[in-house]
Amino acid sequence: MKVWSRRVVLALLVLLAALALVLYLFLRGSLARLDGSQAVAGLHGSVSVARDARGVPLISGGNRLDVAYASGFVQAQDRFFQMDLLRRVGAGELAELFGPRALELDRARRLHRFRARAELAVKAMPAEQREFLARYVRGVNDGLAALSARPFEYALIGVQPRPWSVADSLLVVWAMYFDLQGGQAPRELARGWLKEHSSAEQRAFLLPEATQWDAPLDAERVAAPAMAIPPTAPAWWGKPRAADAPKLAAAEFLDAVGSNNWALAGSRSQDGAAIVADDMHLGIQLPNTWYRVALQFPDARGGVRRMAGVMLPGAPPLLAVGSNGHVAWGFTNSYGDYLDLVELGVDAAKPGQVRTPAGWERPQAHEETILVKGAPADKLLVRETSLGPLREVAGRSYAIHWVAHAAEAVNLNPQQLESVDTLDEALTVAARMGVPAQNFVAGDAAGNIGWTIAGPLPRRAQAGLATSFPLEPGGSVASWQGWLAPVEYPQVRNPADGQLSTANSRQLMGADADLLGDGGYDLGARSRQVRDGLSALGAKTDVRSVYDVGLDDRAIFLSGWRDRAIAALDGGAIANRPQRAQFLELLKTGWSGHASVDSVGYRLTRGFMYALYDLLFEGANGELAKLDDKASVAGATSRWPVVIGRLLDERPAGWLPAGHASWQALQLAAVDRVIADLGKDGKPLAAATWGERNTAAIAHPISAAVPWLRRWLAVPADMLPGDNHMPRVAGRNFGQSERLTVSPGREELGVFNMPGGQSGHPLSPYFLAGHADWVAGRPTPLLPGPAQHTLTFTKAD
Repeated sequence: MKVWSRRVVLALLVLLAALALVLYLFLRGSLARLDGSQAVAGLHGSVSVARDARGVPLISGGNRLDVAYASGFVQAQDRFFQMDLLRRVGAGELAELFGPRALELDRARRLHRFRARAELAVKAMPAEQREFLARYVRGVNDGLAALSARPFEYALIGVQPRPWSVADSLLVVWAMYFDLQGGQAPRELARGWLKEHSSAEQRAFLLPEATQWDAPLDAERVAAPAMAIPPTAPAWWGKPRAADAPKLAAAEFLDAVGSNNWALAGSRSQDGAAIVADDMHLGIQLPNTWYRVALQFPDARGGVRRMAGVMLPGAPPLLAVGSNGHVAWGFTNSYGDYLDLVELGVDAAKPGQVRTPAGWERPQAHEETILVKGAPADKLLVRETSLGPLREVAGRSYAIHWVAHAAEAVNLNPQQLESVDTLDEALTVAARMGVPAQNFVAGDAAGNIGWTIAGPLPRRAQAGLATSFPLEPGGSVASWQGWLAPVEYPQVRNPADGQLSTANSRQLMGADADLLGDGGYDLGARSRQVRDGLSALGAKTDVRSVYDVGLDDRAIFLSGWRDRAIAALDGGAIANRPQRAQFLELLKTGWSGHASVDSVGYRLTRGFMYALYDLLFEGANGELAKLDDKASVAGATSRWPVVIGRLLDERPAGWLPAGHASWQALQLAAVDRVIADLGKDGKPLAAATWGERNTAAIAHPISAAVPWLRRWLAVPADMLPGDNHMPRVAGRNFGQSERLTVSPGREELGVFNMPGGQSGHPLSPYFLAGHADWVAGRPTPLLPGPAQHTLTFTKAD
């Protein structure tokens, strides 16, 4: 019996080993091809892909179309599943892969009918642009077909990959509209609720348009809000969340806006060329958002153009940020006002019609079919007006008048950045680009620097505060109509101090600010810290010093909140309250002045500020979540910390929430909330470091569908320094998706980091290549190193 049992166990082990080997060999079949030669019909000549030790390719060819083909081939082999997710996010087609769990998101996205818009855009595209994209698409599909096995993700979920199309590449850009502007509708709903449930005076106090933390490009300093605090608070102020309110997202995750970019003029650099830096803050997964690349091809004058930077896989094969050897550029999200919710009138006497500001009209009806894996297809009726699709919220009908719906939202004009030689040429191109409107900061080899907006800017008859709320059906406040001409775009060139920087906050305070509006600017503390960090570099500096500005994790903004907490914890507050006494001691001894991983004081201070937010706004946030699960006071205004800070400092009796005997008692309630939250698992307060909370949780999205694979599909659990109100933005799966610093024409001195490697395949040596350097803030060369592998495509006879 024992012998028989041993034989069974041995047989099972052999079977498991065989299955593991089969799985391993299958997974290896979907690894990218790195070496060899392949003949391709339609090429103009040969094109090579030389990869360095980290898998970063230098793609070189004698024709730009051939380079586009090779770009598609390598991206498909390294990142096809990522590309597929992006096009499906843009189109609302995720349920076809993941089943009913993705249906709600698909229905929300399908409302915008971006696949239909993409097909129309392809038809309207100039022939040479269609040919350019078609060569890339051919490369993508050839790269996918050349894999020995389908990408491993599809095997795990039991789906066959769908070939790529030209329209898909435009959908990837529309996916970025959701990422970068998708919060504007929930923001308007939240602001609309606040408008209806506050007086004009209360609303002006709660929603300030600027604060002392702002660092605009056209003003040295901004004054603190000066208006007096109204005598009474709104009725909802300080009330607890209602029992029937939806579950709320933690407030600390609602402030996750991102990206920094900056430039120093040649007058501030050691060699006279501009220095440009960029780090775009996004949700981070594996593989990383961006694909590192260098491109080399002939320019119009018979020379060779060398490009270095990052592409967005699946999008048209162009650098998102980087350098073309003459000009370097970077982006941050501009957060202008690019969407209006226009309330529509209805009348029982006019069934099927709605009243827009222009009059009554009958919306067009479109039936959208959403394919659902393992379930019947879902049907969605989309009704679309002249202002955009209809959305029903709490018994009201709104037209979503969004820049993203326009034909001008996506185009291939960014390709023109490949051939610009001067800053002025780059600024002209930026104003014609079809991308989600970005802060475009650029510098050239001659030392010039400048800022403008890249992307379509809507023309508004009224701008500023009025259009940041839902517009009433009578049309008393007009929505945007048409576009600003490129000559009307605001610009800043070669400022006297030789520096420019943006970080998602208010860019302008003067008259040109109304050209942009406010679509959710960040508080400004991060922007101010970047600006001051650049000023501190002095008269002459270098690329490495400019890069280091992005690693600044000093807790300048939160230091005032620490002071408030310490002041509240006076002798009477800590008497016979040992946990409060320990809280006070840790605020004093556990504070490094940085968002450092070992700082307990930083975590306690941060928790104190957000606990006050919850105490004052959780009731309102519960009501807002009934309108939209992303609507919140923090979404309505990033300046809420300044509002609360004024109340704590000035202590107006009419704003003290019910149930609290004093403003000190309110602050002590916040302290007690933090103590209870951090100690709920029996963990000592002294162990609550920032690093213990801010631990990387970056993983491949397929790990959500196949959780047992997560250990092989995630980064190490690194503790990360940094936070959202400082240049070094870092969260568990949100933060600096790349760090790039370069002087145009001196790319060999440029530096770069990103949190994941080139490949999306866990068996690839390039899956996490560079991650440790990103965690450590250790710069690595921007340009690819010596070739370790070379794949060549040749013209077929």
